[in-house]
Amino acid sequence: MDRRALILANPHSRSAGVGVDAAVAELHKAGIDVLRPAWREGETLAAAIARYGDRVDFVVIAGGDGSLNAAAPALIDSGLPLGILPGGTANDLARTLGLPLDMVGAARIISAGRIKAIDVGDVNGKPFFNVASLGMSAKLADRLSRETKRRWGRLAYALTATEVLIEARRFGAVIRSDDGEEATVRSFQIAVGNGKHYGGGMIVEETAEINDGRLDLYSLEFRDVWKLPFMALAFRQGRQGLSDEVRTMSGTRFEIRTRRPMPINADGEIVTETPAVFSIRPGAVRVFAP
Repeated sequence: MDRRALILANPHSRSAGVGVDAAVAELHKAGIDVLRPAWREGETLAAAIARYGDRVDFVVIAGGDGSLNAAAPALIDSGLPLGILPGGTANDLARTLGLPLDMVGAARIISAGRIKAIDVGDVNGKPFFNVASLGMSAKLADRLSRETKRRWGRLAYALTATEVLIEARRFGAVIRSDDGEEATVRSFQIAVGNGKHYGGGMIVEETAEINDGRLDLYSLEFRDVWKLPFMALAFRQGRQGLSDEVRTMSGTRFEIRTRRPMPINADGEIVTETPAVFSIRPGAVRVFAP
């Protein structure tokens, strides 16, 4: 029986349109019928999936991590498998899954038809695939405009991150884990990871997997922010927890409270604020993967 895919391309993605036609041709070669509706201005990806979901066998999103995050609620509700055509700036979920970062290569993975179930993180009812965090990364997400990312790509991250680093100040927080452990901290950033990669290829924790049923937390408790750039390699390897000024925890649920509400960034988008409860939905989404 022929399979039918719903193709949704985020027109605001930096790589919108680039490679999508070639990827669709690759799917056609594999006998996959494609439903590719015109973008409706103002319609969310989740709403589009809800509108067309009963006509297709799976959904293909062409875009970056923000687009995938926006589609997550509808993917969870519908149970439709997800195919990814990486078209964003960082493409961290694609990296975690080991997907080719070119759209034609990614389309071949979809055509092959191998599906795996992955976990989805949750912060105050908002799903996330990669990481949710507060502190410097939330300021970074807030300042990175869509236009900046489209124009400068990964350079935009570096330039904005430098500005945020210069202005960074520690904040107070209370972290409570699922086993009742409670820690009062002074931190530059607290991050809770579901997957492996975030921030354009940094690693949450070196043993993290997106289907391991756990969340991995780290808190940057340096006294001096100038130490952070010297840990660049550790963040690339997911070994920042080896520093005695970085707190790490692992579990299925965390609660974070701050004196004043602080914004929380999930997969590059500001989605909620503290106080926040982080939890995990094991195997909540099925994806095409190598």
